[in-house]
Amino acid sequence: MQLLVSTALAAACLQPLVYAQKVISLVGNGWTLSNPSLNVSVPAHLPSQAHLDLYANQVIGNPYYGLNDFNLRWVAWNNWTYTSAPIAGLSSNASTWLQFDGLDTFTSISFCGQHVASTNNQFRQYWFDVSSILSSCASDADRVLSINFGSAPNIANAIAAEPGQETWPSGVQQVFEFPNRWFIRKEQSDFGWDWGPAFAPAGPWKPAYVVQLDKVEPVHIRNSVVDIYRQGQLNNLPPDQTKPWMVNASIDYFGSLPEGATLQYTLMDLDNNTVMSGGMTSVNCTNATVTGETSIPDGTVDLWWPNQLGPQNLYYMTIDLVSASNDTLATVAKRLGFRTIVLNESPISDAQLAQGIAPGNNWHFEINGHEFYAKGSNFIPPDAFWPRVTVERMDQLFDSVVDGNQNMLRVWASGAYSPDFLYDLADEKGILLWSEFEFGDALYPVNPEFLDNVFQEADYNVRRVNHHPSLALWAGGNELENLELILVNESAPEELPRYMAEYETLFLDTLLPAVFGNSISYTPSSTSNGWLSLNFSNPIPIVERYYNLTPGSVYGETDFYNYDPSVLYNDSAFPVGRFSNEFGYHSMPSLQSWRTQVSEADLHFNSSTVLLRDHHDPSGGLNTSNFHNSSIGQAQMTEAVELWYPIPNKTDSIANVFQADLYVSEIEFYRRGSGLPNRQLGSLYWQLEDTWVAPTWAGIEYDGRWKVLHYAAKDIYEHVIIAPYYNITTGNLSVWVTSDLWDTATGRATFTWYDWSGQQLPVNVASSVDFSIGAINSTRVLQTFTTDILGDYNLTNVIMHMTVEAKGSLPNDNSTRTFRHDNWFHPSALKDAQLVDPGLQLSYSNSTENFTVTATSGVAAWVWLDYPAGAVLNFESNAFWLAPNETREVAYTVKSDSTNGAWIQGVTVQSLYNQTLAT
Repeated sequence: MQLLVSTALAAACLQPLVYAQKVISLVGNGWTLSNPSLNVSVPAHLPSQAHLDLYANQVIGNPYYGLNDFNLRWVAWNNWTYTSAPIAGLSSNASTWLQFDGLDTFTSISFCGQHVASTNNQFRQYWFDVSSILSSCASDADRVLSINFGSAPNIANAIAAEPGQETWPSGVQQVFEFPNRWFIRKEQSDFGWDWGPAFAPAGPWKPAYVVQLDKVEPVHIRNSVVDIYRQGQLNNLPPDQTKPWMVNASIDYFGSLPEGATLQYTLMDLDNNTVMSGGMTSVNCTNATVTGETSIPDGTVDLWWPNQLGPQNLYYMTIDLVSASNDTLATVAKRLGFRTIVLNESPISDAQLAQGIAPGNNWHFEINGHEFYAKGSNFIPPDAFWPRVTVERMDQLFDSVVDGNQNMLRVWASGAYSPDFLYDLADEKGILLWSEFEFGDALYPVNPEFLDNVFQEADYNVRRVNHHPSLALWAGGNELENLELILVNESAPEELPRYMAEYETLFLDTLLPAVFGNSISYTPSSTSNGWLSLNFSNPIPIVERYYNLTPGSVYGETDFYNYDPSVLYNDSAFPVGRFSNEFGYHSMPSLQSWRTQVSEADLHFNSSTVLLRDHHDPSGGLNTSNFHNSSIGQAQMTEAVELWYPIPNKTDSIANVFQADLYVSEIEFYRRGSGLPNRQLGSLYWQLEDTWVAPTWAGIEYDGRWKVLHYAAKDIYEHVIIAPYYNITTGNLSVWVTSDLWDTATGRATFTWYDWSGQQLPVNVASSVDFSIGAINSTRVLQTFTTDILGDYNLTNVIMHMTVEAKGSLPNDNSTRTFRHDNWFHPSALKDAQLVDPGLQLSYSNSTENFTVTATSGVAAWVWLDYPAGAVLNFESNAFWLAPNETREVAYTVKSDSTNGAWIQGVTVQSLYNQTLAT
């Protein structure tokens, strides 16, 4: 690529001269965790949390085992102190600072026996000047750092009990286990949620450093932001894709700048070829930040695209803070990408109306000026203890996201802000991360101290991750407009104006400015009906729509939960909107996973341990015998099986088919909406992964093992799909083909009818239909009534196999390829079906290293390949159907293996027919 050098002059900063730096990492061993009142003092680590160090020293058992989430609550109710070994090598005369990237949550910090500061926010970065303390601390042995962590549940309760404290109407604040989480800036799910435990951990959960400055390199950069956008781009509005790229850079530092400091940059590709370099313009300094900008002509760089929509082109940018004498004072290096990603909530245009799109507002994402269909799921905290979350573990999980044909994750609010490495992985793999601030299922205080604390938290995290091309959106929080304000209106309608104003004070007046300092889109609530107006001449540009709705118009995003299992296949029950960000139903994990956290004696469906690890419905408090509410969730899973499937009487049954069946039904419905008036352009199911082993909504278990759901979602997230839509009351049966390709695809749909023994049936309906389908669209290929075509058949012994084969091109790929998909329709519930033994045969080829499955004597429904413990892998396909005499070759990808390949001999196969057998 041709070398381009900016010739613009860099502006100068005027600040007094100071010093240069030495950074000592405090990460590692050499720490002690203590609680004198409990007579506990054990070796510890940083980063860590008290539970982890107590477990490592055998003071407590595995927090995840059995009912230890209840048994170990004493840990959360106590204070814990982390104390360093003496910190050697410090100069007494240097400007010395402590930097903490994450303290969870309430601390009192001392150094050399002197108090430094107190903190109260898990999500903020803190830095403190300890120069004067160190200068009077002559002995190395006294140079000890001590961090006392207060009990978050105790402090939350104390804040709640303060005179004049904020209150809310009855039933508004959602309590899972520990109460009063909304008063503190700590991971909200640490106090419990319906999919996970409540440990309320404490500790230095992120790295910490001692920084010393002297006269060589004068400042320390603690955080930085790079914002890449098209010239003239405004938040939440699609930009002109022909305009040049603008690059704004800002560094956050402590120390002081020498006079005349400037910013210089170098942009390189991944092969270290320089693309552009030069000085930044409009450089501006404060006593904490340095900002500058540059422009890059359109066409100079290759665009970054999400998974399956194009290549993930990435670049390196270094930004040098340079003195007037051209000495480099500090450097920031970023890996970044060039893309625009916009949440388009604009009113439906006349051109869209002419296409048949219903009036209202859009609610979809556009990448580099292109609408696309967002396919994905919701990401929750992958562990109750973030220090255990490693790059390797998230790399494996994100590979499963890509393997599952997903291009977007909603990073759910009320966890913790994602670490930098998570965005790095998403950048590499093309996974868009809809990110959220850590608020959910509650309303929050709006006193000045709380709001300032929140703004500092938001500003730090927005700036920290903004350069990542995988960042898709910032949302204010979870289920605020569609739940919390509705609950206020139900409980105390006369107070709704007050609480709506408080809601806007936090989620518009406070959080929006933190986001709109950069170019990314923002919405205050997931879920919502979008904005009513967007006016950048106003200090706060967004006015929310709430329920100012026009009949016949379609607005916003939807979520949907219905735990009446009769909702399966009932399209009329599903919400009609522009985008679906949450929907789901819970299911059991595998026995292999259960055995890692539960004793063998407790491995039955209604054991006390299994029941009490089911937090749906949540206890709503701290009782440890939540059998009544837990049994509700257990009963819902039981009722689903009893209503739709053969009831198993065996321990190695196929679990979770109902969950997968329901999600597929909903995804089919939402995807078909891309070609209907609601122009539906996104499906993100709840939830991607587990945080522990328990009945949850997850498609991937705690160790990475795929449930039936993730395989089924992978299949229905193929680019071109065929799906049936059936009204059991009227017999109305239609079949649609849906495509998320960006160009027209043409092909043929075929329909073959069988009885369960595999005999073809001469049903009086077309056996094939040719079709042409437009970009991101759907088309009907069959319309009939089962009352007309199946009147001579027993509905319990008739099924239809539908296939589609289409020619088309992937986005940003001019080559033509063939897309195939198949699906099955059964007019009666599978529990009533006349299932026959399909005669499944399983074999393994040492030459191809693939498995082969054949149905030799009938139709096989929900064929399931299972493998033993000791390995984690995913099959190329699973949970599929086989036509009679059909053979499928199945490849696999091993993620981890402690069996040295012996798992292969333990692979088994079964189908729904096996549910009818006693053993």
